[in-house]
Amino acid sequence: MTLHIKPPVLVTGGAGYIGSHAVLALVDAGWPVAVIDNLSTGFRFAVPEGVPLYEGDVEDADLLARIFAEQGMGAGRGGIMHFAGSIVVPESVADPLKYYHNNTAKSRALVAAAVAAGVPHFIFSSTAATYGIPNVAAVSESTPQRPINPYGWSKLMTEQMLADVAAAHPLNYGVLRYFNVAGADPQARSGQSTAGATHLIKVAIEAALGMRESVSVFGTDYATPDGTGVRDYIHVSDLAAAHVLTLEALIADPARSLTMNCGYGRGFSVNEVLDAVDRVTNRKLNRRIEGRRAGDPDSLISDPSRLKATLGWVPAHADLDRIIAHALAWERKLAAIRGHLDDSSR
Repeated sequence: MTLHIKPPVLVTGGAGYIGSHAVLALVDAGWPVAVIDNLSTGFRFAVPEGVPLYEGDVEDADLLARIFAEQGMGAGRGGIMHFAGSIVVPESVADPLKYYHNNTAKSRALVAAAVAAGVPHFIFSSTAATYGIPNVAAVSESTPQRPINPYGWSKLMTEQMLADVAAAHPLNYGVLRYFNVAGADPQARSGQSTAGATHLIKVAIEAALGMRESVSVFGTDYATPDGTGVRDYIHVSDLAAAHVLTLEALIADPARSLTMNCGYGRGFSVNEVLDAVDRVTNRKLNRRIEGRRAGDPDSLISDPSRLKATLGWVPAHADLDRIIAHALAWERKLAAIRGHLDDSSR
C-alpha cells in the first residue's frame, strides 16, 4: 500500500538498536518522524540528521503532549512505534520491579497519553519470550503464552493492555513478537551499539575483533542436532521493514489490530552461528563451554506465515552470513565512532 500523505510517527527508544533501524526505514520511505529517548541505553549518533530528538521519558505526560502538538499528532492523526524498554532477561529476574516499571507501567503511561491526544495507531515491540518454553517445533501466534521470567510477563501484560484499550477507545495496534534480532543497517548507518551486549552474534564479532577473549557456549546437551540451542535469527532491517508495513496496514483499516511473529522460520544452533562468524571474519573463535542457563529452551523457531500473508512481507536479508557481515561492518564503524567521540571529549 502506498500512502499519498504520510502522517507523523513518534518512535520511542528511537536512539536504540531496533528503534534506530525503524527510524531509518521510516525516513527512507518518506514518513515524518520524531524520536523520544531518555538515552539510558540509546545514542544520539543513532538518530539521523534532521530527525527531531526529544530527550526524555515515555511516562512524562507533559512532554508527550508537547511532542504530539509540535509534530501534528492527535485528533485521529499519527502513529507511535514503541521500542523503549528494558530487555535483559537475567536482569529481569534479579530486578523484576525495574521491568514492570520500564516495560509495563511506562507503556501504560504512553498508551494513556496516546488515547488522551487521540493518536490512533500504536505498534508495540513485543517478544517471543511471551511464549516461555513452547512445546512445538515452530511457534505460531496461537501457541500458548506462558512466560517464564519477568521480562516476558512485562511484555505480555502490555499486549493485554493494548487489546483492552483498543476495545474501549478509537485506537488500533500492532503487536510484533520478535525472535532473535541481529545484524545492522546494510549501509552501516546504525547497528547494535550497547557496550556489554549479550546478543550472540554481537558477542562473537567482538571476540573475532579481539575485544573479548572468548565466546561462551551455554550448554551442549540440548535435544538439537549438535547439542547447542537453536534460535531463529532475523535481520534488524527486515524487522524494521515489517514495522512500516504494519503501520500502513493499521492506517488502511482502523478497525483492525494485528499480532504477528517476526522471524524467518529457520533456526541455527549456537555452533552454526559461531561457525558462520569464523567463516565471515576468517578467524577462529575461542569457544568456552559452560553449563546451561536456566530457562533456555532447546529450540525457538517462529512460524512467520501470518506476517507474510497479512503484510506481503518478503525479507531482503534472510541469510546468516549476510547478517553477520553487516554486523561486522557496523562493529568496525562503531570503533571509529567511539574513537572520534573520545577524541572530541578531550
